[in-house]
Formats: sequence, C-alpha cells, structure tokens
Amino acid sequence: MSGVTIYQVAQEAGVSPSTVSNLLNGRHAKMLPETRERIEDAIRRLGYRPNRAARQLRTGRAETIGLIVPSVANPFWGSFARHLEAAALAQGFYVLLCNSERDPERERGYVEELWDDGIGRVVLCSSLPSLDHLRPVVERGLALVTFDRTAQPGDPSSVVNIGTDNLLGGQLAGSHLLELGHRRFGFVSGSIGSVNRSERYRGLLRSLETAELPPEAVTVCSGASTDNFDDLDAAELGRAAARELLEGPEPPTAIMAINDVCALGVCAGVRDAGLEVGRDVSVVGYDDIMLAQMAMPGLTTVRQPIAEMAAAAFAELHAQAEPKRTSAGHSVLHRPQLIVRGSTGPAPARAR
Repeated sequence: MSGVTIYQVAQEAGVSPSTVSNLLNGRHAKMLPETRERIEDAIRRLGYRPNRAARQLRTGRAETIGLIVPSVANPFWGSFARHLEAAALAQGFYVLLCNSERDPERERGYVEELWDDGIGRVVLCSSLPSLDHLRPVVERGLALVTFDRTAQPGDPSSVVNIGTDNLLGGQLAGSHLLELGHRRFGFVSGSIGSVNRSERYRGLLRSLETAELPPEAVTVCSGASTDNFDDLDAAELGRAAARELLEGPEPPTAIMAINDVCALGVCAGVRDAGLEVGRDVSVVGYDDIMLAQMAMPGLTTVRQPIAEMAAAAFAELHAQAEPKRTSAGHSVLHRPQLIVRGSTGPAPARAR
C-alpha cells in the first residue's frame, strides 16, 4: 500500500500520532511492550514507510549508520557487515559501508563526510590504539562504537568498545598447542600495532609462561613491513611467512596466524614446503570464517560470536545516540571459543 500516513498507522494501532512518532524516532524506552507491538504490527500490515527526509529534518540526523571496516577482502568483515545490517534494518536503519585499510587519515575523511551528510552514528572496526584523529567529530556529537577493541588511555569518554577477549583467545590457541606437545611456535601477522593483534600475541605468550617457556619460543613473522597490516593480502602474507619460518634452522612445529585468511595462507606455505598441515606443522587461525570449516584439513581456530557482537554493537550505538544519553564509554567483551579441527595435531616426535 502506498501513501500510508502516520495518522493511518495511529488509527490502525489505536494510539495517537505522537505515540507512533515516538516509536519511529526511538523514543520508546517508557512505552508499554504491548503498545509497541500494536504499532509495529500496524506498520507491517499497512506497509508504512517513514519519510526519511522529513525525519532527518526533525532529528537533525539521518537514519543511516556508518560502518568502517579494514577491508571486506577478509570475509570476516563481510560477515560482520551482514549481521550489523540485519540488526540495523530491524530498527529501520540503513548501513553505509567504508573500507579504511586501517589508515587514520582515510578514517577521518570518511567520518567527516558521514557527519556532513547527517550521519551521526558510526561503528569503527580498525582497532587502532588511538582515536585522536576522530576526537573533533566525537566532541561535536558523533556516536562512536569501536569493534574488536578495548578501551585505551586517552579515548573520548563517550566511546563504547565491543569485542572478544583477544587476550583469552590467544591463550586458548597457545594452550591447545602446548597440550599437543608443541614447544616451537611461529606467530604470523602484519603489523601487531592494533589493539586486537597485540592482545592475541600477548595471550599466546601468556600461555607459554604457564609452561615455563621463554618468549623466544615464539618466532614472530610480520611480513615485509611491521607498519603494514596487510588486510588486503593476508593470505599471501601467511604463505610467504610460513615458507620463511620453515626454512629456518629450528622451524616451528606450530604456527598461530592473526586471522583465518592469514592462516589459510600459512597452510598453503606449509604445503609448498612439502609438509603436511596437522601432521608436520599445526596451524591455528582466528575468527572462524565460513572457509575455515571447508578447508582441507579443516582449520582449527578461535571463534568470535560475530552475530551477537554485531547485535551488541548496534544496540550500544543506538542507545548512545538517544536524547539525554549521559553514560560514560565502556568496553563489552564477549568470550571467544576454541574450535578444534584437523589443522592441529600432536607435535612430531622428533620435535618433542
């Protein structure tokens, strides 16, 4: 049905037009659940679509949120975008996707353009330690939720951080490999200068401490440049890093990669060296993307509960932009889960 008005929705639901308006504009915290359900049912039955331009004139902000990810070349970010979009659409919001490659200047440009276009809610996924490049826009009223990151000293006070406990995730991977008898490890990443990457690495080191192994038991391979995050070429980074690690005088028997795409590249590098993944060299990833279970052998990885995290990110973003919202920023951490598949196995007898 076209041309349906807010007054028709109100009549259908048996409420006043102002009550319908309150729901459409997110002012429903004190609304009775049954009232909200009647209005939502009326909207669905009548096929009502709010006039987005008129709503922006009333509220000063568009019913669109910005999502800035490192790169959808990594399927994890495409999956996160899909889950976030589902949560947003359920509340009448749309998502505008940007790829930043973890470049602070590009992020600043995207955020300023979004703000100038009336978009005042942004989810940022780069996990960089500093948010100083976005501080001016946050202080002007931008609602910002960061993803895969914990609060850092100097963050704007209103920023909310959503992620998994990456320190625990690194520990889970390391403890699993230790239990299999491994004592020489590789850690493959581009730059570990982001919050999530450094915490995963620290988690691996912490697991080694419990086994009284020194940090030197881990050889870090960061690719050609420690300043490059290699989000676009993570698979090739993993492949080249595996070859480099396995050509050393004391090659690792187990390799942890910063994410699943990188880990799949590591598996290819192991095969390039004439070795078998899971028998000669164990490989662990992080994220549990769909390809992880389809690999041969299946990839052992640390799963992030991506659907729950995306829903939490939108909920926090929506709440942060509510009128008279005054609560301080904080971090919400979800628990990661180790998923064991065929890419890990007992350390070779000669290496024990």
